[in-house]
Amino acid sequence: MKRIFTVIKKIFSYCLVILSIGMMIFTIISVNTFDQSDRNLFGYKAFIVLSDSMSATDFEAGDLVIVKNVDPQTLEVGDIISYTSQNSENYGEMVTHKIRELTTDGEGNPGFITYGTTTDTNDEEVVTYPFVQGRYELSLPKVGLFFQFLKTTPGYIICIFIPFMLLILMQGIHFVRLLRESKQEELAQIKDEREKLNLEREELLRLKQQFTQMNDMN
Repeated sequence: MKRIFTVIKKIFSYCLVILSIGMMIFTIISVNTFDQSDRNLFGYKAFIVLSDSMSATDFEAGDLVIVKNVDPQTLEVGDIISYTSQNSENYGEMVTHKIRELTTDGEGNPGFITYGTTTDTNDEEVVTYPFVQGRYELSLPKVGLFFQFLKTTPGYIICIFIPFMLLILMQGIHFVRLLRESKQEELAQIKDEREKLNLEREELLRLKQQFTQMNDMN
């Protein structure tokens, strides 16, 4: 039973280590990559969906969309793109919408008329090439919600701080136990040496008595 408990404890410790390291790596990557228009990983970017404007066909608010860096000139009608919004209601935010039409803006710059499939309403401003962040490739349902939670104080405490504290606590307990076992082994060794010395002393006394008796007989 004790052996089974030890195995379970080791498995739990390994899982906790993997979880802690994984969360740390995920946090570092996400903070430095997700929702950063100037950052990419192997040519891909990740953005959190902020609204349900595409929920009728593709993804919902809280999902994480993965987009690929592409030459805007290669984009076609029907492609879904992420772009930095120039619309008055969400200026500067990252929007991922579908291309309805290839066009130009008022100054003759090439761009796209985009829309959300939920409302089927065209976006306010033409999306010109400099504001295109990439072409939509896939989405990860609700991963964005987890990332947003991770950036909050409760998320940090639950997902990062507590696992690391548990890991440190378990290692501390393990270290204390090793110290106790080492101390017990040391005490046991001292006890064995004392017993060995006592036996040797008794043997010497016995031999001395035998020698004395032999001398008396002579």
